[in-house]
Amino acid sequence: MHIRSRLPTVGTTIFTVMSELAHEYDALNLAQGFPDFSPPAQLVANVHKHMLAGHNQYAPMTGIPELRRAIAAKVADLYRVSVDPDEEVTVTSGATDALFTAIAAVVHPGDEVLVFDPAYDSYVPAITLAGGVPVRLSLRAPDFQVDWAQAEAAINERTRMVIVNTPHNPSGAVFSQTDIDALAKAVEGKDICVLADEVYEHIVFDEHRHISLLMNPQLREKAFVVSSFGKTYHMTGWKIAYCIAPPALSCEFRKVHQYVTFCTSAPMQYAIADFMKSSSHHLELAAVYQKKRDFFVQAIRSSRFKILPCKGTYFQLLDYSDISDEPDIGFARRLTREAGIASIPVSVFCEQADGMRLLRVCFAKDDKTLARAGEILSGI
Repeated sequence: MHIRSRLPTVGTTIFTVMSELAHEYDALNLAQGFPDFSPPAQLVANVHKHMLAGHNQYAPMTGIPELRRAIAAKVADLYRVSVDPDEEVTVTSGATDALFTAIAAVVHPGDEVLVFDPAYDSYVPAITLAGGVPVRLSLRAPDFQVDWAQAEAAINERTRMVIVNTPHNPSGAVFSQTDIDALAKAVEGKDICVLADEVYEHIVFDEHRHISLLMNPQLREKAFVVSSFGKTYHMTGWKIAYCIAPPALSCEFRKVHQYVTFCTSAPMQYAIADFMKSSSHHLELAAVYQKKRDFFVQAIRSSRFKILPCKGTYFQLLDYSDISDEPDIGFARRLTREAGIASIPVSVFCEQADGMRLLRVCFAKDDKTLARAGEILSGI
């Protein structure tokens, strides 16, 4: 049987490849972005409680009302923005689900979508499956800032969406107020949606702050804003996230969502809703991860790697150009096989990455793992 692939250039993701390689060579896995510590104990206990209470059937398609109200309350507290939990908040089965659904909801065949490289790897396949055309613009190391003049020049009558990610995976860059204002100006008066990937919203360091697109009234009216409980509560395997969008966009979002996953795990939604009422855990994340970032950076300070700035997320970029001229994919594979440490080559996040010599490592690990990683990297 001949199969005409919808994604002919897509293979197994680099995250799966590097994790399997780490397992094969018993290497430290700093490649895939997940914590190696547990969610809050009370949150886990809440899941058990709600399973025993019988919350084991389909949840409402948009998410249980208790959780949507808790999300709206958090947004009001953090960003001083009022969102309607019934009309504007939709719970999804992970942020990737939300990103895919938002793109599928508004991007039609031939529509162009601006993507800034390096970019999280789910954006372009989702655009392609919708029949859209990704227009990839490069962020430049070491600060990975958007060239807004270039972005404005790339916008035309076919542009339907701009995708932004702050704090940024993989670079750790964080949008400033200047970036938010420039984005608003770029899409002002145009029939363009913005998709804001804000899953690391609570992990920002060194006096920087996360400025959600929800805080800008102009962007608020045309943006899908995606957040992740998995990143916030250290339980990426639960795959629970949410999307906030104005009613008209949420309506289109939900039309697609109901045919993708329909709904998300009921007992876990109830558990998170309960936890949010009594916990300020999200307010503690920045300090927790800054301590880990600083510990890891100190552990590799004497290495030959150049340490790039990291303002947010739990990823650190390392420049190995003083060590090797190998392309980053080959270098990352060799480090896994020979040194026993797995990372992600940053070129996989880009359309064109000639000469890029950067690795992404995840520091959402316990101190013992980070110390051992420092020893390995310092010996290379």
